[in-house]
Amino acid sequence: MQTLPNPTKTPANQPAFDTTIHRRKTRPVKVGDVTIGGGHPVVVQSMINEDTLDIDGSVAAIRRLHEIGCEIVRVTVPSMAHAKSLAEIKQKLTQTYKPVPLVADVHHNGMKIALEVAKHVDKVRINPGLYVFEKPQSGRNEYTEAEFEEIGKKIRQTLEPLVISLRDQNKAMRIGVNHGSLAERMLFTYGDTPEGMVESALEFLKICESLDYYNLVISLKASRVPVMLAAYRLMVKRMDELGMAYPLHLGVTEAGDGEYGRIKSTAGIATLLADGIGDTIRVSLTEAPEKEIPVCYGILQALGLRKTMVEYVACPSCGRTLFNLEDVLHQVREATKHLTGLDIAVMGCIVNGPGEMADADYGYVGKQPGYISLYRGREEIKKVPESQGVEELINLIKADGRWVEP
Repeated sequence: MQTLPNPTKTPANQPAFDTTIHRRKTRPVKVGDVTIGGGHPVVVQSMINEDTLDIDGSVAAIRRLHEIGCEIVRVTVPSMAHAKSLAEIKQKLTQTYKPVPLVADVHHNGMKIALEVAKHVDKVRINPGLYVFEKPQSGRNEYTEAEFEEIGKKIRQTLEPLVISLRDQNKAMRIGVNHGSLAERMLFTYGDTPEGMVESALEFLKICESLDYYNLVISLKASRVPVMLAAYRLMVKRMDELGMAYPLHLGVTEAGDGEYGRIKSTAGIATLLADGIGDTIRVSLTEAPEKEIPVCYGILQALGLRKTMVEYVACPSCGRTLFNLEDVLHQVREATKHLTGLDIAVMGCIVNGPGEMADADYGYVGKQPGYISLYRGREEIKKVPESQGVEELINLIKADGRWVEP
């Protein structure tokens, strides 16, 4: 019978495994009054779906997002008229609300649009696969080195004026690669692969660096999580090799809606964040943009990267549970959900009580039928009738001076 060797002992004061996420060091990039990277908290973004020509509708949509915690808002600019309307949007936001960091999304052959919109927003997002659009040629099966370089020169000529404008205004750019819109020559050269996505981003990055411009954020989005993960990991590897430290914008594009859209986005974004990769995130749902923000904050809270709500620890319930756990958890949450920063445990029995909720600030535990034991950390403070449990929990929090009115 095989016997496994004893594990190496770890000193008592040193954890066997590090439970802290160590974020990749990146350069700070300012977008309005928000900083992406440089050790700053992971930034939450979303995008309005109003037509940017609708000034009042766009202002209202941006404000709704910003008021619920969206720190940077993106708008689309498919035409020169849309680009010019952003001047009015920016002005009206300032007059009726406050300045909000804005990003303009520029796509097909967008140099003129980008140059106009760069005057009015804090960051311009371009898609390398579309910024200089290459019309596919039927029958082509390869790009020669000369053809590849010729298009590269055209990209530089088209990108340079935008880079100089943003550089001189000290504004930011996102080089936003999408797996579904890689340029044809990248597809022929590298295939439909994460490598093609990374090389597409690097081509634009190197042009920017050659013009002494570094206020850059990179994204490599895909609708398939494994492709997205591979692209970002490869990008980090290549940047490390090249001595680059640009912040990364994470997202699973076209994730869909409902429960699966949230799961899919979380699978991609949280996996990379747990590895220390990522400085700003957007959850892309086929729903109202406001629905994206709670998912973003939920991901960041679960990983311990930001504290934006009460953390509730609750057992799944079983035959030992001494009260209706689902109802009581709802009651506790409704009474305390505004106490951002607290950890509160609701446990159905003493078996799952003090041990499982050891990290919580307060505990609500079913210890015997009809009674609730209230805990401060690991210490049992008092036992009260179940009917008074929520009220007494509030009284305990108040006694500790940690209660604020809703």
